[in-house]
Amino acid sequence: MDIAFSLPGPFSLADIGALIWLFAAWLGIGWITEHPPKNRPSVSVLMKDYRREWMRHFITRDPRIFDANILTSLREGTAFFASACMIAVGGGLALIGNTDQIAGVARQFDLEQVPALKWEIKIVVVLFFVANALLRFVWSHRLFGYCAVMMASVPNDESDPRALPAALQAAEINITAARSFNSGLRCVYFALAALGWLAGPLGLFLTVGYVLFISWRREFASNSRRVILHSVPESPGMIAGQSKGHEPRD
Repeated sequence: MDIAFSLPGPFSLADIGALIWLFAAWLGIGWITEHPPKNRPSVSVLMKDYRREWMRHFITRDPRIFDANILTSLREGTAFFASACMIAVGGGLALIGNTDQIAGVARQFDLEQVPALKWEIKIVVVLFFVANALLRFVWSHRLFGYCAVMMASVPNDESDPRALPAALQAAEINITAARSFNSGLRCVYFALAALGWLAGPLGLFLTVGYVLFISWRREFASNSRRVILHSVPESPGMIAGQSKGHEPRD
C-alpha cells in the first residue's frame, strides 16, 4: 500500500526543506561572520580595528580632505546598492503580476507545470532579501552621514582631551555603518541564491550552497584576509596605548 504524504498548498517537502536551508544559511553565515572564533576572526571583524586606527590618525591629519574623500566613497557605495535594490524591488513587484513569462521559460526547459501562486511566492522570497538589503543600505548610508558629522566635531589637536574619545565615537558609528552595509551585501547574495528556487528545490539547494561557500571563503579563507592579517592594527607597535591581544567589540 502506497502512502503519499502531501503538504497543503503548492509546495512539496523538498521545497520546504530548501527554503529552511536558505534561511538557515543566511542567518548562520551572518552570525558566524559577526561572532567568529577568537582564533579565526572574519574580515569584517578584522576591519573594525582598521577603522578605529583610521580615526586615531584622523586626529592629527591636516587637512582632512583625505578622510572626507574616503567617507564620500563609502556613502556612494551604499547609495549605489540602495538604488539598485529599489529598482530590483520595482521589477520584482511588476513580475509578480505577470508570471506567465516565467512559466513560458520553464516550459521551454521542460520544467514541471507550476501554479501561478507558486511562482509568485518564489518571487516574494527573492523580494524579501532585496527589500531587507535596501533597508540596511539606507541605514548604512545614514550612519556614514552621522559619522561624517561626528568626525567634523573632532578637535584637530592631539593634546585636546576631547579628541581621542570623540574620534573613537566616530569610529564606532563607522563600524556600525559598515556592519549594516555588509549585512545588506549578504542579503543581495542570498537574493541571488533564492533565484535558484525558480528551477526547483534542487536548484535552490545548489545555489544556496554555492553562495554560502563564497560568503564563508571571502570572510575566512580569502587572499584578502591573509593580506589584512599580515599587519593588523592590534599588533604590537601599531597603536600607541593599546595592549596586545585587544579584541574588537561591537
